[in-house]
Amino acid sequence: MDDKMLKELYLIGLVPVIKIEDPADAVPLAKALIDGGLPAAEITFRTKCAAEAIKNITDTYPDMFVGAGTVLTTEQVDAALAAGSKFLVSPGLNPKVTAYALSKGATMLPGISNPSDIEAALELGLTTVKFFPAEAAGGLKMLKAMSAPYGQLKFMPTGGINADNLLDYLKFGKIIACGGSFMVKDDLVREKKWDEITALTKNAVKVMLGLEFVHMGINNDSADAAEKGARLFSDMFGMPVRETSKSFFAGDAFEFMNKKGPGKCGHIAIRTNFVDRAMAYFERMGFEFDPESIQYDDKTGKPKFAYFKDEVCGFAIHLLQK
Repeated sequence: MDDKMLKELYLIGLVPVIKIEDPADAVPLAKALIDGGLPAAEITFRTKCAAEAIKNITDTYPDMFVGAGTVLTTEQVDAALAAGSKFLVSPGLNPKVTAYALSKGATMLPGISNPSDIEAALELGLTTVKFFPAEAAGGLKMLKAMSAPYGQLKFMPTGGINADNLLDYLKFGKIIACGGSFMVKDDLVREKKWDEITALTKNAVKVMLGLEFVHMGINNDSADAAEKGARLFSDMFGMPVRETSKSFFAGDAFEFMNKKGPGKCGHIAIRTNFVDRAMAYFERMGFEFDPESIQYDDKTGKPKFAYFKDEVCGFAIHLLQK
């Protein structure tokens, strides 16, 4: 298994699972997903044109994270890899097909739904598997109970994942990503409703990242000036004043800094469900982060705090883990 591919899968977080009946739809569909902030797709081998559709996408968007789903035979493994698939997924665990894919150096995620499947996957040396059909097989409650004895094995739940339960799944530490078709339903693809797919994809990314304003930090030259500003806000707007070791808060939204901090004027804090996934999302958009500002969680080793490299109107912007 390619660790780089698995890391990319984790940072994307949500993989649209798609059935394409017309290979001409592949590229506009890929663009709709990219425009929605999700440059990933699992094209299932449930249609004869799957390999052609994958090739159309990988030729046009070589950086897109495209894989093949419903891979049931060794011939499909070869076809998917030849078309440029970066990962392979199957609904169940076929030892012959899985071993063949691994022998080709492929990132293969076979489906499991019970402990016996998990043990067969471990015997093949797998570190990540698909949990399918997730909701029908007992959902998150089942996955938590079933995965408990199996250490660091990671899962990609697929089947019944939607905008309402996506975040619940992703918050479970053993889940590397989720597969879902709720933003790319068959009828939307068939009717070429690319704008609607983009809108649904944007909403899915919004749900996953959960970006929200936390507070604004305002730079001052001294603690006296900071306290004066906070108490002025208190008098004006009835906000309670709270002192910290480095600032005075007026309510929860306004932090008056005791001295000059990051940013010409101050800073703005944006909270997110996943700092690392949010960073990857913004980096795909062309934004950069200050590597020296990144702070990591002691338990998980994942980023929990990071400043963008550039200021916006004199304010430094940082992400903060919820």
